[in-house]
Amino acid sequence: MPGLRWGDLDPERTPNLWQLATEGAVASLSTRTIPPEGTSVNCPVAGWLTVSAGQRAAAPGPGCPPAPEPVRAADGSATVPGWSELAALQRSSAYQARIGLLGQAITAAGGRVAAVGPGAALAAADQNGRVATYARTPGELPDLTPYAAVFAEAGEIARAWWRAGQGRAVELDDAARATAVRAADRTVGELLRHLPPETLVLVAGLSDAGSLAHLHVAIALGPGRGEPYWRSTLTAASTRQDALVTITDVTATVTHVLGLPTPEGAVGRPWRPAGPAPEDPVAELAAADLAGQVLREIRPSFYTALVIVQLAFYGIAAAVVRRFRRMLTAVQVVAVVSGAVPVATFLAQLVPWWSAGRPMLALNAVILGFAVLIAGLAFAGPWRRHVLGPLTVVAGVSSLTLLIDVMTGSHLQVNAVTGYEPVTGGRFYGFGNIAFAVFATGTILFLAGLWRLRGGLLRPVVLGYALFAIVVDGWPGWGADFGGVPSFVLGVAVFALLAFRLRISPGRLGLIALAGAVLIAALSVADWLRPADRRTHLGAFVDRVLAGEGWPIVTRKLSAMLNTLGNVWLTLLALVAVAFLFLVLHKPSRWGASALSQAYGRAPELRAGLFGALATAICGFVLNDSGIAIPAMALTVAVPLTLAAAVRALRLGPPTTADRSSAESARTAPPTP
Repeated sequence: MPGLRWGDLDPERTPNLWQLATEGAVASLSTRTIPPEGTSVNCPVAGWLTVSAGQRAAAPGPGCPPAPEPVRAADGSATVPGWSELAALQRSSAYQARIGLLGQAITAAGGRVAAVGPGAALAAADQNGRVATYARTPGELPDLTPYAAVFAEAGEIARAWWRAGQGRAVELDDAARATAVRAADRTVGELLRHLPPETLVLVAGLSDAGSLAHLHVAIALGPGRGEPYWRSTLTAASTRQDALVTITDVTATVTHVLGLPTPEGAVGRPWRPAGPAPEDPVAELAAADLAGQVLREIRPSFYTALVIVQLAFYGIAAAVVRRFRRMLTAVQVVAVVSGAVPVATFLAQLVPWWSAGRPMLALNAVILGFAVLIAGLAFAGPWRRHVLGPLTVVAGVSSLTLLIDVMTGSHLQVNAVTGYEPVTGGRFYGFGNIAFAVFATGTILFLAGLWRLRGGLLRPVVLGYALFAIVVDGWPGWGADFGGVPSFVLGVAVFALLAFRLRISPGRLGLIALAGAVLIAALSVADWLRPADRRTHLGAFVDRVLAGEGWPIVTRKLSAMLNTLGNVWLTLLALVAVAFLFLVLHKPSRWGASALSQAYGRAPELRAGLFGALATAICGFVLNDSGIAIPAMALTVAVPLTLAAAVRALRLGPPTTADRSSAESARTAPPTP
C-alpha cells in the first residue's frame, strides 16, 4: 500500500486496516530506497523494486513515474515492460540491487506466485521480469489457494498522488487523501475475503506519496513460522528496535515464512513479534512518525544555533581569558555546561519534547536542563577544587550514559537531534557517528581525569575500562561501529603513550593502526560467522568483500565523507575550536604563562587526554561517512572542558612546588603493568 501512514487509519474510514492493526503485530516501516536526485521522497516504483531485490533500489527518473502496466499473455502470465532497463539502472546505482531475487527464489523452490496490480508485478517478477499469474484487480483472481505467495497492490493513495503532481513531490490535500485511503481500504477488504485459511497477511506502506519522507505502516497478522503474529509489536534484527522495521525486511520475511533462505544480495531480516502491542497502537505509531517529522524540521536550525552559540562563547571566553580575571568563574561554569550539552542531546529523549506546541523551544529547554543538572553534579563535591574535577564528571557522564545506552538497545539515539533518524534509515542501532564522537571523547577525557586517582594505583582499572569501551564500540551486539574502532584504538593508545611519557613515533603509530584494523577485522569476521539472519552490517560487509563487491561500499562512504566538508557550519565550528585551543589557551595570557600550560603543570594527564581525543577525532573524520561532523562534535566536548580546566588553573595561579613535584612523580613513575 504505497503511501499508507499510521495517521491514515481510523475505525470508521478504514475498518479493514483498523482490524488488522488492532489484531496483528505492528510497527513503523522505514521505507528508505534510492530517492530521485534532489529529493528525500521514496517513490512507489522504487519501493516495489526494493522488495523485489531485498536491497535499496531506484525508480527511473526524473521524478516518480507510475508502475508500468505488465503485458499479459494468453496463459495468464505477464511480463514487465522495460525490465532489462530497470535492472541495468539498479546495477549502476550505489547499492547494486538485483531485482527479481524474491520472485526467482520462490519459483525456483517450486512455489507459485501471483501479482495483483502493476506495482505488485514489480515485486513478484522473476529475474527475467516475468510473473506466472497476473491480475489487474482482486476480482480477477478469486481463488488464491494455488499460490505460495500473492503480491497485491492497494495503490489508490499513490495513484491519487500521481494525478495531483504527475510524479512531482507534492502533498495531497486532506480531502483527496481521505478519499484515496477509503478506496484503498475497500481494496484490502476485497483481498481479505479471498484469503485461504492460515494465510499470513503482511501490509506494507512501502513508499511515500507526498512531498516529504515519512514512517509508514507495517502490519503482520497470521500464523507466521513458529511465531504467530498476534497483538504485538514487530521488530527485526536489522533495526533491533521495538515497533520499527524496514522495507528491505519485507523480502526476508516472505522467504522466512516460506521456509526459504534469504536470497544472496538481500540485506533485510525477517519481521518477528516483539513485546505486547500498546493499548492504542495506531496513535502511538502515528506519534513516532510525528517525532521524525519534527526532528527533520528542527535539526538544521538546532545545528545552526549550536554553532553560533559555540562561536560566540569562544569569542567571549577568549577576551575573558586574556583580560578579565574577575569573570573567570563565570566562564568556567558556562564551559562545563557547554561540555555537557552533547550528552544532554541524547538524554533529552527521556522527555517527549517533540509533542510540545513549540518543539524547538522545548528541545532547547530540555537539553539545557540536563546540561545544567550535569554541571551541578560536576561542581557539587570536593572534586570541584581539582583542575580536572568538573571535566572528569562531565566526561564520565558522557561516557557512561552512551555506554549503557548502546548496551541496552541504543534507545536514546533514536530520533535524537544528534542521533539517527528512522525515516532516513541510515542506522537503527549501535553507535551513530555523532554518538561515537561524544562517547570516545568523553571516555578518553574520563581516563585522563582518573589517571592519578589513589596515586596511580587504579591505572590498570582505568585502562581496563578503556579496553572495555573499545570492545563495546565494535561488538556486533552493541556498538557495531566499523570506522569507530580503529579511531578509538588510536586515541586511547596516544593517551596511554603520553600518560606513560613514552615517545610517539611513526613505528608505534603504525603498530597501533595495525592493531585497530586487526581488531575490527576480527569482530567483523566473528559477526560474519553467525547465521545470516543475525548478522549486522559488519558481517554483511565481510560478505560483500568476499563476493568482490566491497569496493562500491568503500567509495560510497569516502564520497559521503568528502561531501561533509561542504557543511560550512560544522567545518567552521571545528576550525574555530582548534584555533581557540592553540591560539588562545596555548598562548600566554596577560598574567604570564598560558592557561593551557598552567593546566598541564597542575594535571599533566590533561595533555595526554586532549591529544588522545584529537587523534580519535581526526581518524574518525577520515574513516567515517559523517566526516567533519565527528571532529566538530568531539571538539564541542573537548574544548569547553579543556577551557574549564585551564580557567581553574588560572584561578589557582602558577603550580606550586608541591604541584610540580607531584607532576614530576607522575612523569617518572615506572609504567604500571
